Amino acid sequence: MPAEFSLRANVINLFANTITPGTIHVAAGRIRTVELDKTTAPDPTLPYALPGFVDAHVHVESSLLVPAEFARLAVTHGTVATVSDPHEIGNVLGVAGVEYMLESGRSVPFKFCFGAPSCVPATPFETAGATISAQDIEQLFQNPTIGYLAEMMNWPGVLHRDAEVMEKIALAQRYGRPVDGHAPGLRGADARRYAEAGISTDHECFTAEEALDKLAVGMQILIREGSAARNFDALIDLLPEHYEHLMFCSDDKHPDTLVLGHINQLVQRAVGRGQDVLKVLRVACLNPVLHYKLPVGLLREGDPADFIVVDNLQDFRVRQTYLDGVLVAENGETRIPSVPCPVINNFHARPVAAQDFELKAPNATATVRVIECFDGQLITARHDLPATIENGLVVPNVTQDILKLTVVNRYAAAAPAVAFIQGFGLQVGALASSVGHDSHNITAVGCDDASLARAVNLVIEAKGGLAAVGANGEEILLPLPVAGLMSDQPGYHVAEAYAAADALAKHLGSPLGAPFMTLSFMALLVIPSLKLSDKGLFDGEAFQFVDAVV
Repeated sequence: MPAEFSLRANVINLFANTITPGTIHVAAGRIRTVELDKTTAPDPTLPYALPGFVDAHVHVESSLLVPAEFARLAVTHGTVATVSDPHEIGNVLGVAGVEYMLESGRSVPFKFCFGAPSCVPATPFETAGATISAQDIEQLFQNPTIGYLAEMMNWPGVLHRDAEVMEKIALAQRYGRPVDGHAPGLRGADARRYAEAGISTDHECFTAEEALDKLAVGMQILIREGSAARNFDALIDLLPEHYEHLMFCSDDKHPDTLVLGHINQLVQRAVGRGQDVLKVLRVACLNPVLHYKLPVGLLREGDPADFIVVDNLQDFRVRQTYLDGVLVAENGETRIPSVPCPVINNFHARPVAAQDFELKAPNATATVRVIECFDGQLITARHDLPATIENGLVVPNVTQDILKLTVVNRYAAAAPAVAFIQGFGLQVGALASSVGHDSHNITAVGCDDASLARAVNLVIEAKGGLAAVGANGEEILLPLPVAGLMSDQPGYHVAEAYAAADALAKHLGSPLGAPFMTLSFMALLVIPSLKLSDKGLFDGEAFQFVDAVV
């Protein structure tokens, strides 16, 4: 039973928009009473008590940590809950993967709200490890802790009222669950038709104009700032007028950045730009709880005692984090003990050889379709460039930053798919990862076929992981034995190992802020314009395969 205690602080009431000195009394894990002083001015000698932060959309798997370890790190930054889409492990293991996440989340005092993945597999143009059908989603909705239908990435199916897509949305509505959206670039009449189908949120807006179109048709907009996609600067100026319909999210958060901060960093940045602190806190703390009906306390009498104590309302340094009246973090140190986690996987790839990545030139003047990736964005561009040909083979051109990209089926033996990419900037070596959205086949980028093969084989030998291979025997492998997505090790250890792999990737020449995160999205077919799946090069605008070499 949580201890009974009282705490003096400047109490923030996000319903009344007030900051008042007072005493919070906690008993049996709940807010028994909040006694406010008669003064209306904050006491500068007291810290501030406020509802905890909520990440309104995150794939926990992207932290490379199981939910229990994610929670241990997140609470140190004042995060008390996440709206978590287990889409990644769902693509690998189906419903069994979702149940794994639920079980891990239950092992710690943290308020995970997991959704039912709506698009597994994400497209028919790649090999996934599982299928989650409408029948499976209805089974998941029998569990009251499954809080919503996770992001509906098949926006063309929504617009065309595809029968299977609409059946899944109808199930969510029947069970009283909100439906999350995913519709990058959708505007105007298409945005309206998407929302009218029952979609309530979108986290993919990368311009204010797009967000305004979706706000106008009643959607909630999530301002995303993660390890790969960063839209905070483009969207934050919407907050003064639209704060009642905004939330903060990370979407994907790698372990090295999770160690440094979480939603607290977005709050600090927003307030630092002159945004009204109470409006910012409504976005960070209140809106997700109300929209998703989360069982998270909001500092009202009778609520669960979920709240945080911060030094001030400028840097938001978190002194204490409480969940159900239990102190789970203090002064940057987690108080949640690490718990053992079982290993579950679906990995059947066979070793590869350098020659498996060779591409024959059809003629002496061949052209290659080159993917261009961008730092901090999931979208890509397409360039048709002259091929570099040696001995009848199309090869990388490191001086022009045209490298080889490959996706290797991890679920069955198959020939690798090969294409070319700009933007990674490697001068030597290769990177490989079994985190490859959405089906999580092995994705790798490299300067030569031998390095590609070595990096891919390191991942295969570990049955999942991140690998960086240099030119002089330099190698780093971070094993990810849980579904090829997550480590079974403590979070801070994983963060250090990831930082080492990231450092080697940058030493090899990559200018990207998060090379492995960017690599993981090069197989995400639902984000235009050009991506690579294990089945070939895919034009996300025409929604069809195209040849890598012409």
